Amino acid sequence: MNYGELIPQGGGDTIPLLKGKLLLGRREQCDICLRFANVSAHHCQLILEHGYWFVKDLGSRNGTKVNGKRVTRKRVDPGDKLAFAKHIYELRYVPSDLGATGPPPPDEETISEIMGRSLLDRAGLDRRARENEFGF
Repeated sequence: MNYGELIPQGGGDTIPLLKGKLLLGRREQCDICLRFANVSAHHCQLILEHGYWFVKDLGSRNGTKVNGKRVTRKRVDPGDKLAFAKHIYELRYVPSDLGATGPPPPDEETISEIMGRSLLDRAGLDRRARENEFGF
């Protein structure tokens, strides 16, 4: 199943989103491998929730942006521009095709979700949490 695609701005091959949870980074074991020196080894995660894509930065050195604003975790709507370091992609998908019904889910994490995690995890620095989640 195709869950949408990332279209590089400025040319290049379209990247299909083939699963509902994707690890993006410079390393070969990432689901989406971007071989750029300024992309972190494990840069960010794309997660499908209730028919909408969310991006979660994993403590990357050069940041993750949605429509030009640096984010930690944010909903990415169809047509939004995602930047990994300085590499910009348009995210294309149809929420209703992915199970969305009614209004979109909250745009960012709620306070209770944020406060329920350790400071290291919130900063994307908790290696144990990433190892458990991705198995590396």
